[in-house]
Amino acid sequence: MSDLRLGAVEARFADIVWTNEPLATALLVKLCEKELQWKRTTTYTVLKRLCERGIFRLDNGMVTALICRDEFYAKKSAEFVNDSFQGSLPAFFAAFTSGKKLSQKEIDELQEMINDLRGKS
Repeated sequence: MSDLRLGAVEARFADIVWTNEPLATALLVKLCEKELQWKRTTTYTVLKRLCERGIFRLDNGMVTALICRDEFYAKKSAEFVNDSFQGSLPAFFAAFTSGKKLSQKEIDELQEMINDLRGKS
């Protein structure tokens, strides 16, 4: 996927698709009308744009995701770390936690993640 950006409204639209997929375009239009107060043409315009970006696919009136929500945000996060911290997760973590006190629960969760990663090596 070449274009990982989603504006705020596009993200709301994407969440509708991810939550309900696979779904017929008629249902998508109804959901967007209810949730976003969009007309049919707006729904199709945004759908087309996100299909062109490789996030969704429209085939015979059915909309499906080419990339799931978790994978999209994982790639988006990795792109941010690469662009902002030269790919250094420790540098990102140091910046993220500076001036913020982590709870014991958060520290335990992070330690568990590190332990799991050590087990995968």
